[in-house]
Amino acid sequence: MKTRLVHNWLVAALIVAALSAGSCDREITVGPSRQAGRTAQIQPDYCDTVIPPNIAPLNFLIREPGSQYYVKIHSEQGDPVEIAGRSPKIRIPPAPWRKLLETNRGKTLHTEVCVKTEDGRWMRFDPISCQIAAEEIDPFLYYREIRPIHNRWSDMCIWQRHIESFNKSPIVHNRSFKRGCVHCHSFLHHDSDNMFIHCRTSNGPAMVLIQDGQATSIDSRTQFGSAPMGHSAWHPDGNIIAFTVYKVRQFFHTAQMEVREGMDVESALGYYLVDSRETRTAPALSQANRLETFPAWSPDGRWLYFCSAPVWWTEHGKPPERYDEIKYDLVRVSYNPKADAWGQVETVLSARETGQSIAQPRFSPDGRFLLFCMLDHGCFPTFRDSSDLYLMNTETGVYRRLSCNSERPESWHCWSSNGRWIAFSSKRKAVLFSRVYFSYIDREGKSYKPFVLPQEDPTFDDSYMRLYQLPELADGPLPIRGEKLARLVRSPSLRPDVLPMTGATPKAATPSEYTDIQDQATQH
Repeated sequence: MKTRLVHNWLVAALIVAALSAGSCDREITVGPSRQAGRTAQIQPDYCDTVIPPNIAPLNFLIREPGSQYYVKIHSEQGDPVEIAGRSPKIRIPPAPWRKLLETNRGKTLHTEVCVKTEDGRWMRFDPISCQIAAEEIDPFLYYREIRPIHNRWSDMCIWQRHIESFNKSPIVHNRSFKRGCVHCHSFLHHDSDNMFIHCRTSNGPAMVLIQDGQATSIDSRTQFGSAPMGHSAWHPDGNIIAFTVYKVRQFFHTAQMEVREGMDVESALGYYLVDSRETRTAPALSQANRLETFPAWSPDGRWLYFCSAPVWWTEHGKPPERYDEIKYDLVRVSYNPKADAWGQVETVLSARETGQSIAQPRFSPDGRFLLFCMLDHGCFPTFRDSSDLYLMNTETGVYRRLSCNSERPESWHCWSSNGRWIAFSSKRKAVLFSRVYFSYIDREGKSYKPFVLPQEDPTFDDSYMRLYQLPELADGPLPIRGEKLARLVRSPSLRPDVLPMTGATPKAATPSEYTDIQDQATQH
């Protein structure tokens, strides 16, 4: 089934390619030219990047004044791709692009640009070069789009994008359940037949489990009442899903580029047992004097890593005056799935040692590396310019800041199934609007210059007023989506589970409290 679905996506991509290939003006020929002595300014910037051999055409805009444009894309083997026209927007035909990349895995790709200037002469620029990696990236990207609003959601959706083409389709849109919140999502081993989705509706939180291609709804109004849940992480055996339950508050600054500030005033971890359909927690996951969030299982399944911060204030449900002193440690706890037994919490990396707050840990598939954010305070990396990506060698404990960072926030990162690529959200170009970027990670853990998710129109991101969050890479299209999925969100199966509570577990919210949670939690 999955093979047939992927094939349909490729057929659609070829149809689009056939329709768009005629945009080139073959009558344009390049006459005598003079050398510019530099590379052409292009948007997006793909110079000196490492790209997957299965990526969609990297269309770009030539930011050089001229009346005619000529581009030649070539490598060591195969026919070059030539594009000529009067528009500075360069749209690369998909079929020859795909063939060129596949033929030249591991080799250098060169892009030559010529521009006919106002004086009627041609200007030839130095070639723009990038490296074609030998390793592919997973063909599908799942992410959430939201508007840059402050205290309400009105239009949000989880999308699936075939990144070998420009095909994109919605998974579930919040207008299908009275504009609630389409929240977090995660996969088991990058398998699109096994997905977990968190939503929030007018009836409370809802979780949807897709397992082996079959979808079921889960009523989560049990131990944690109507508090929102998210940040899920699958155990490697597929039978346990850890998640965060939290009460978040948002407030605002008046003299910063990013005016929003958020924090979890209460949070704890829970876990869902897939086979028995039970939701549980444990003292190690929900300590009364700690905030716990962002669970991540080690690939061997022996440890649950998460972030934890102390609670020193006494007025719960309200941000403390010293909110900017809240810093999260990276901790872990052992787990025996056969006995459903948890060990004691151990500190892996403390905020006291780093001087920063740690958030969103994610393991490489082979377990060698742990990728995480560090920021000046709190657990909302997307709001903090200080948020950067760091990589820890799990064998030595040594960590370092990756070179793919920028001066703007980096957050919401994930690994490819082969461990050679990371996808992450960044505000490096759009300032207030996050976009998805990809960076190659070599076997030693070195990151390379990132490139943005390619679009058919290279200027698309300039005017698209949405934020891209929670990118997750997967191997194929989702087997269920749209209205079929929305029905499960609207009608979660009611279960009478009543589980033990700890002092840190948020109590069931009243209807007015839940509305406040919805209003405040927009950007978490």
